[in-house]
Amino acid sequence: MTALLSILVLVFILVAIWQMVKIFDLTQSVNARSDDQVANDKDNKINGYLMLGFLAFIYVITIICFVKYGDLPLMSNSASEHGPGIDNLMIISMIIIFFVQTVTQFLLHYFAFKYKGEKGKKALFYADNNKLEAIWTIIPVIVLAVLIIQGLFTWTTIMNVNEDNDPLVVELYAQQFNWKARYGGADNTLGKANVRLIDINRANILGVDEADPNAQDDVITTELHLPVGRPVLFKMRSQDVLHSAYMPHFRAQMNCVPGMITQFGFTPTVTTADMRETPEMQDKVANINKIRVEKSKDLVAKGEQALDLYTFDYLLLCNKICGKSHYNMQMKIIVETQEEYDVWMKSQKAFKDSLID
Repeated sequence: MTALLSILVLVFILVAIWQMVKIFDLTQSVNARSDDQVANDKDNKINGYLMLGFLAFIYVITIICFVKYGDLPLMSNSASEHGPGIDNLMIISMIIIFFVQTVTQFLLHYFAFKYKGEKGKKALFYADNNKLEAIWTIIPVIVLAVLIIQGLFTWTTIMNVNEDNDPLVVELYAQQFNWKARYGGADNTLGKANVRLIDINRANILGVDEADPNAQDDVITTELHLPVGRPVLFKMRSQDVLHSAYMPHFRAQMNCVPGMITQFGFTPTVTTADMRETPEMQDKVANINKIRVEKSKDLVAKGEQALDLYTFDYLLLCNKICGKSHYNMQMKIIVETQEEYDVWMKSQKAFKDSLID
């Protein structure tokens, strides 16, 4: 890597020197009144048509990408109550960006062609035009204000978890390079915790306060189970470095910061079983398994083990580069019915019973 960076730096230095030499040559040619370095009408005409050609190339390649690789709608498979609102905000933003990009690229390349240099043609320009400046200032201000206000309302709706709805309180505990989940137990209240209280010898791996009455029925798991249709309030901690709890299908992400507690809430709307049955997910799983089967043939031919077939699961991922095993920091999320969740919870061991005396 060091050798590669050294080579790149050397290349950039040589390019900079080459550009400086070109600038020097141009200044000398101007002083000498040399015509070989000055663009003529033919050169300008060629460059003008090249600009139109490049504009056509941009549009053609965009259409091809939409037709061949496009996956419309742009956002799908959201599995939380606030997911459609986030998706709509993203779609509106992308449509506006695409429209502005299409128009501005056309104007840029077309005007480069229309106003190409011609001998004897004098350029007409405005040193100041208040009307134009007002137009291209006010319109973006209005559009951005609408997007920002809509985003603020969406964000407020997500973050203002109503305690009257009896949300399930779950702690997400991040450490290099795994996740732990802690449930509040029967009282749905998390006990106090601090990384300074971690005691590996007693299996107190999250630093839960053993003397706190609210901590006695807490449940610590390596798999996240959520009842469908019930609001969930996540409390997030980090043991070591900055992590980011990212649950893509629930349109949820929040940093896990050492030394403080952050939170995020949402309501799951689609169980894992139901998501697996959607046509979009079945197509995705089929495509992934097709690739895995093909790769497994090569692995088996080399005497190695074949790849397991992919089965869809919701995942909690780390979305901050937190170290060498960041790519593998994930935890399975299972969204199920309330009855299934209750059965699973009864099979878990309470914190007070998990300690080693």
